[in-house]
Amino acid sequence: MEAHFWHQKWQRGDIGFHQAQANPLLVRHLDDLRLQPDARVFLPLCGKTLDIAYLLDRGYRVAGAELSELAVQALFESLNLGPTIQQVGTLKHYRGPSIDIYAGDVFSLDALTLGGIDAIYDRAALVALPADMRKRYAAHLAEISRGAPQLLISYTYDQTLIDGPPFSITTDEVERLYGDNYRPTVLATYEVEGGLKGKVPATETVWLLKA
Repeated sequence: MEAHFWHQKWQRGDIGFHQAQANPLLVRHLDDLRLQPDARVFLPLCGKTLDIAYLLDRGYRVAGAELSELAVQALFESLNLGPTIQQVGTLKHYRGPSIDIYAGDVFSLDALTLGGIDAIYDRAALVALPADMRKRYAAHLAEISRGAPQLLISYTYDQTLIDGPPFSITTDEVERLYGDNYRPTVLATYEVEGGLKGKVPATETVWLLKA
């Protein structure tokens, strides 16, 4: 799956993955990260998610990476913020009060550019990546965050019945992808109401990854 796939989705407005409210599982499990006040949370492949507004309202600082600059612009518009914009290598750094979003390829983001991170919240990144990219992605996140703990949400379903993304990620795969850097712990598993995309039975699993 290449970058143009996601660019085209944003250009067409084909963003059924975008939720109209903060993710209920984030609301329910954020405190499991045991964050300090003013902690900085990184959201990979963040889109224009309202989870960012929720985190800001909770008093946290937010960093994010998003391939589509259209999504980043829409995010700042939804927050009623006029960002400062700076070119950083191949990335564009959009900055506002307590928020830094890097528009471009997340693999071009390094630890120095990102800065200090206290936690990662991954609702839409791992599940959006094809299998051949996931190992590189998991290692990259651990590297640029210097092993910051993660709140990860994954889906499990019969992928022979429907195409991803979001892709089905098994328990064994999470442990294989992250086991070198973290101890993955299942916090909870929930049935997806109405099925994934209204088509197939599925579950969502909330993981806590700690070094």
